[in-house]
Amino acid sequence: MLMTPNPIAFTIGSIEVRWYAICILTGILLALFFIAKRLKKLGIDPDILYDFIIVCLPLGIICARLYYVAFEWEYYSEHLNMIYRTWNGGLAIHGGLIGAFLGVYLVCRHHKLDFLKMLDVAAPCILLAQAVGRWGNYFNMEAHGSITNVPWAINVIDPTLGSIMVHPTFLYESIWDLIGFFLLYFIIDKKFKKFDGELICSYFIYYSIGRFFIEGLRTDSLMFLGLRIAQFVSLGLILAGIIGIYVIRKKHKIKDKDNDILENLKSENNRIEDIDNNEENIIKDNIDIKN
Repeated sequence: MLMTPNPIAFTIGSIEVRWYAICILTGILLALFFIAKRLKKLGIDPDILYDFIIVCLPLGIICARLYYVAFEWEYYSEHLNMIYRTWNGGLAIHGGLIGAFLGVYLVCRHHKLDFLKMLDVAAPCILLAQAVGRWGNYFNMEAHGSITNVPWAINVIDPTLGSIMVHPTFLYESIWDLIGFFLLYFIIDKKFKKFDGELICSYFIYYSIGRFFIEGLRTDSLMFLGLRIAQFVSLGLILAGIIGIYVIRKKHKIKDKDNDILENLKSENNRIEDIDNNEENIIKDNIDIKN
């Protein structure tokens, strides 16, 4: 059994530094470390990361919070002063991804970088950041699952039931994301990826499969019209990832086919030119013989 933690890591004067923030920051720093390594390997100056951080980080946090608040508006409409208090939790990963991807697009457009290539660079590292950041939910005692008696259950205080043992869904997702990081970073990227854009599509598929099933265990899911939002988004991302890989490969297959046609035309033109040159040489040789 995992023990009930103290959400506050330490204090500086009257300022409380929470484990939630430390976990998220640690995840981001680890992700940036591996992104820098991948950029360097591609021959791209890692210093460009500073531009991505300046744009993507605030956009990601703002969109993650707005996404969460939007689907919990019944509560926040009556507690407007709670909207900015992100240290208490309430950052939705899907909203964060929307903001971060928008930031990547803006920076890529500014620096004339390939958008899909940059998303592929970040894809496995996003999973690493999520794997570490999820532990913030543990320290805040949120994003947990239903009642269970498994040995690794965690103890939480339910307003109605009191002290109960529940599934540590943050742990399930953390393990799933960590496995995904190694899978995308060391296997799919090196052995199966053929074209830019396929790795980020693989991220959508892999992460969403795990999130779909883990979300089914949670008791604090964001809901809309009585349905779990994250599960519908996950299904959409799985479909988008599959279609994305199909479209990318089909596009390159058509491009390769067009290139083959062009190469064949060039070869045929060269062959015709060689025949014409040979005929000209034969005629010249005949003229020389007659003379």
